[in-house]
Amino acid sequence: MMKEIRIGTRESKLALIQAQMLQKHINGLPGCSATLLPMKTTGDKILHIPLDQIGGKGLFLKELDMALQEGKTDLSVHSLKDVTMELPEGYPLLGVSVREDPRDVLVLPKGMSGIDFHKPIGCSSKRRILQMKKLFPNADFQSIRGNIETRLEKLDSGQYSALVLAAAGLKRLGLEQRISRYFTVDEIIPAAGQGMLAVQGREDFDTSVLEGFLDENARRMAMAERAFVKYLDGGCSSPIAAYAEISGDQLSLTGLYYEEQFGEEYQVGKITGDVSQAEQLGIMLAKRMRGSKDL
Repeated sequence: MMKEIRIGTRESKLALIQAQMLQKHINGLPGCSATLLPMKTTGDKILHIPLDQIGGKGLFLKELDMALQEGKTDLSVHSLKDVTMELPEGYPLLGVSVREDPRDVLVLPKGMSGIDFHKPIGCSSKRRILQMKKLFPNADFQSIRGNIETRLEKLDSGQYSALVLAAAGLKRLGLEQRISRYFTVDEIIPAAGQGMLAVQGREDFDTSVLEGFLDENARRMAMAERAFVKYLDGGCSSPIAAYAEISGDQLSLTGLYYEEQFGEEYQVGKITGDVSQAEQLGIMLAKRMRGSKDL
């Protein structure tokens, strides 16, 4: 008997491509079939207001969570960096995919070879803006919303001098040729989970169909990064960043921590330890950077 699995996804082109990656994996398994249920989320509908003023990136999960809870879907696929730290009880993250390129990138208008500083750089992320100001101190930044294709249209029409986007999204959309510059993970520390896909479902879901799609190293990196952000109470709109790398049995975590009283200054810290202690390493670095004596 064929096992039917319904996958909830946002309906943007990038979200569909990402969900299709899981769909293709499941369809390749004997006796399994996966179908997609695309939906428009609250975050997709409200495009004229910055996310941090309307509830943060959790608005991209609301309808997908409801579909899971109402039994309309069995799984949801998200960009992990969009997933809030708190999830509905009984509907955890089941795992994450192999990490795509985690770096942030600069995208220029077609035909341009440099930034025109008479126009703003399109960027809605405080995390990115804080770090970009050190690289381009004479630049102005302006919020930009919408899917990647919409942002590129606004860029090419002359509204912005450049965009700062995630390399992973452009690569998955086949738009790698639009990238003008890759920022190293030291120049701009990525958002926690950037480049990873998260699979969410009921806690009793049979995860055997996800074997080969989920990645253990990515899961450990995600645990460290998200533990760091969660301890510092960093929502998706908070200017907090975390990036982990694994070499052998060692995990190295770099974190960025910012508070309003810092002005435009922020702290960067690093910690290394055994990969089996991923979550604890994230918490230890967060405590250290916030000055906690409870180490």
